[in-house]
Amino acid sequence: MLVCVCFGSCQICFCSFGSLFLIPFIVGYMDIPDDIFGESLNLEDTHLNEGFQEGYETGFASGKDDGREVGLKTGFTTGEELGFYRGCIDVLNAVIRVEPSCYSARVEKKIKEMDELLSKYPILEPENESVTDIMGSLRLKFRAICATLNVKLEYNGYPKASDPNEIQF
Repeated sequence: MLVCVCFGSCQICFCSFGSLFLIPFIVGYMDIPDDIFGESLNLEDTHLNEGFQEGYETGFASGKDDGREVGLKTGFTTGEELGFYRGCIDVLNAVIRVEPSCYSARVEKKIKEMDELLSKYPILEPENESVTDIMGSLRLKFRAICATLNVKLEYNGYPKASDPNEIQF
């Protein structure tokens, strides 16, 4: 004969097989269903939680892919602009080597400062806070050099037009 005595507030029950011994157990560890309709009543919450988890995992993967695409695009355009400035500085330095008196000392100083800014740019550290400041300084120096030399040259980005007639040089 099995006799169980439970104390409601302390969650511990004692069961006895006859009158000889008592076996204590904690109610939470027994798989006794408190309510036979519990699972069917919580069906909506169960499906909601499963759907949320599935959506979270899908969104996380999608967000990672989207982030990778945006990062590649941003990195490409930044590298393209830095390459444009590097090419211009290399051409100006080549002109200085061929004809040292071609530019004034002021222009040569600005070219050297821009060259230093380019070499200081943290290419492998895109989260560095100085990236925007250095890029802004590069743009400003480049405009100043072009204005001083009375040259109309600016970086407009990679030509995106598919028609060759729409590309401006």
